Amino acid sequence: MTDNSWTPGKILEISGYYWKTATLHAAVHLDLFSVLDGRQVTAREAAEACCSDTDGTERLLNALAAMDLVNKTGHNYTNTDAAKKYLSRHSGEYLGHIISHHHHLVPAWARLDQAVAKGAPVRQQGPHADETQRRSFLMGMHNLARLVAPRAAVHVDLSGSRRLLDLGGGPGTHAIYFCLENPGLNATVADLPATRAYAEENIAEYGLSGRISFTPVDYTAENIPGQYDAAWLSHVLHGEGPENCLEILKKTVSALIPGGKILVHDFILDNTRAAPLFPALFSLNMLVNTDFGRAYSEQEITEMISAAGAEQIKRLDFCGPNDSGIIEGIALRG
Repeated sequence: MTDNSWTPGKILEISGYYWKTATLHAAVHLDLFSVLDGRQVTAREAAEACCSDTDGTERLLNALAAMDLVNKTGHNYTNTDAAKKYLSRHSGEYLGHIISHHHHLVPAWARLDQAVAKGAPVRQQGPHADETQRRSFLMGMHNLARLVAPRAAVHVDLSGSRRLLDLGGGPGTHAIYFCLENPGLNATVADLPATRAYAEENIAEYGLSGRISFTPVDYTAENIPGQYDAAWLSHVLHGEGPENCLEILKKTVSALIPGGKILVHDFILDNTRAAPLFPALFSLNMLVNTDFGRAYSEQEITEMISAAGAEQIKRLDFCGPNDSGIIEGIALRG
């Protein structure tokens, strides 16, 4: 966007954009799109199904229609194709979990000025504060990973690998798609014990319980058990400060056989740190929500991987949603 495109209208649109965000969050929280799925519904019928007020529900539905997420014909409302595909619980591509996670981040983001002023997080509770938030976070990661993992599995060459470490793999989504793409591959999801049930549920759903195991480990404080041909770290580094990142990478490289691949997937800033937009905004998300997390530049990640004991480091020709990228290195051969 050039400086000339900043009109008062554009500035005010951005200032009030959270109205749209709150509208979407409310509809997902009420499960309104599932109510509308596959049928025409009046505001009264939708309100009864959602246990909500009729007038409030009608206003919400009209706003969703204005946002092109709902179709309105007379007094009846139906889902648009996009809402049916991504916002109804009946769809296999449902994104409601990650939207719920975003909703839980709103209170901290509303205090961004305070976080910037003191250079410290303002969030009172982490993403695992209670079972509702834990499920929203972990299944939200599953929502996002399903957008990335099928393409990443094609871009990453694991043809010579037999044992994959999915470090911080949470719901196990990436391990699932890497195994689907590579029939001779077995994988281990290594993450905190609280994530185990979600990972094993997803792994079983894809029929891969015999090839993907779960190892409980706090990789920030413990060594990583086992030896692997390749290691995948998706959105692990941005939750930690530089010193912890380096320690995690060293532990990961130590768990690789000589010549094994380390693959870091994250929202990557360019070397000015002022672009792309989403990684720059995401770095603020880490400021308000974590003690030390931030987005890192390609140069910073490359230097950390090198310092951890890898060589032949390169960025793969891959760009995921929100400008995520993959940087690959090879564990030194002794």
